[in-house]
Amino acid sequence: MSKADLSTTEFALFHPAAHYGSPNEVLNDQQLSDAEKRVILSSWASDIFAVESCPSLREIPGMGHTIRLADILAALRQLDGDEELRPRAEISTRRRPRWKLQGLSSC
Repeated sequence: MSKADLSTTEFALFHPAAHYGSPNEVLNDQQLSDAEKRVILSSWASDIFAVESCPSLREIPGMGHTIRLADILAALRQLDGDEELRPRAEISTRRRPRWKLQGLSSC
């Protein structure tokens, strides 16, 4: 019996973290339909991937870094046509002010 090549893009929906490192990479993949992109991004936004100590971050199994929930939601809005395409730096820097408490670090 032969083994399937799991590195091909046709398996991206089964294990997207092995193929994409950011929401923008998902958006820019021309081989995926909008519905397929939405499936991947929605799964990443799920609370099951929330970092316990910092719920604004998502830790996706198989991905070597965390992803900001705000970036995932911005990508979903782009798919829906609700947000203009903006550079990632602008999306990433939009944060609400946080209270800084002595001895506690913010996410």
